[in-house]
Amino acid sequence: MGTTPAGEKLIAAASTLFYRHGIRAVGVDLIAETAGTTKKTLYDRFGSKDALVALYLERRAGVWQAFLLGHMRGRPLVDVFDVLALWLRDQDRGCAFVNAYAEIGGTGHPAEPVIRAEKDWMREYLVGRAREEGFPDSAGRALHLLYEGASVLATAGGIADAPAQARVSALAVLHPSAGSAG
Repeated sequence: MGTTPAGEKLIAAASTLFYRHGIRAVGVDLIAETAGTTKKTLYDRFGSKDALVALYLERRAGVWQAFLLGHMRGRPLVDVFDVLALWLRDQDRGCAFVNAYAEIGGTGHPAEPVIRAEKDWMREYLVGRAREEGFPDSAGRALHLLYEGASVLATAGGIADAPAQARVSALAVLHPSAGSAG
């Protein structure tokens, strides 16, 4: 979606504020002030705070997906957990989509479909990669569960090595006979 320079400033400010402080804690006054614009500009460009939230999450999904695809190029599926660990080094509040859903889920907010679409995309990516590597779809779905759990536990659970632990579990899912020799 193309927008004006003022619109881009608003999106950047809202993205930082929503991730850092939460959606409900951030008002349009603070977004406009941080962006160096006015509330009128925010409403003229986006129509509502809710629309800005949905756009923030759409853009964040695009950034994550590009990061993941770029880092996974030429690597095996199980490396998704290494890429997750790399991503989380700069994401101390965890998954923006889980955080957003905790605030707005079940309310009919226009960002709910964006949140679900990101989770669907990740599951489809892992299932597709599992297929490419000769594993059943169920392996990709299992890795998605491990990925989501690792993402939450690495931050909200305070388990910094959750992605590494999930990687070990993923190897057991993908190669069950390798771990039974002990």
